Amino acid sequence: MNSKDIDKAAVIGAGTMGHSIALIFARAGIEINLVDVDEKALKVADERMRHALATLEDVGVIEKGRTGEIRSLIHTSLDLASCAGEADFVVEAVPEVPEIKKQVFAQLDKVCPEQAVIASNTSGLDIFEFTEMERPERLIIAHWFAPPHIIPLVELVPGPSTSQRVVEFTASLLERLGKVPVVMKGFTRAFIVNKIQNMISMAVFDLLGSGLASPEDIDRAVKYSLGIRLPILGVVQTLDFTGLDLVLDLGKS
Repeated sequence: MNSKDIDKAAVIGAGTMGHSIALIFARAGIEINLVDVDEKALKVADERMRHALATLEDVGVIEKGRTGEIRSLIHTSLDLASCAGEADFVVEAVPEVPEIKKQVFAQLDKVCPEQAVIASNTSGLDIFEFTEMERPERLIIAHWFAPPHIIPLVELVPGPSTSQRVVEFTASLLERLGKVPVVMKGFTRAFIVNKIQNMISMAVFDLLGSGLASPEDIDRAVKYSLGIRLPILGVVQTLDFTGLDLVLDLGKS
């Protein structure tokens, strides 16, 4: 199956991430079912999607008059089985509770079409350790960043049984959705971005704890240096630009 042939998808979980991910599929012309066990959550998600679309239209990201077309592709439901049963691609965006995710994956494995890919939006759980699926080769982590309909990056993390076809297919679909996928070689907690962000946080706490810099000056220092440079030069590019020999010498000292 080619990612260009996808015309139906499903998002399980209508919370902060789920409703935003649903918008992305609809904007790309893909019919999307947004599923949750809580009817109130679906109503809140519907209102959030209305607001997000209105904002995108106001700033010119979406052409005037397209919001109705986009909304017509989004359906909300309490019925996971019927919605996932006709989806070619399913995004799991339920709470970060292993037992809840385990139950959802088991359901999806039973009801999804044989060719369907199941992608988890977990931000750090090793779902491959606790999931029990008959077809684990179609399970992959696709970690989006809040708000997903604004932030381009999606981290892809294959498990031990994930097929290469699923990795390539998911990356291709994300590009069709206008996203920027990065593919890891395997699972590590926090993945790429949060691992780097966690190290920055540790350095910040060290500076604050030692009293060497104020919170305001730390934020100012980052905003007017790294914050400007990083969109142009990535972390590894910056190391190379600085000079790896110099970085090594500084590390030794």
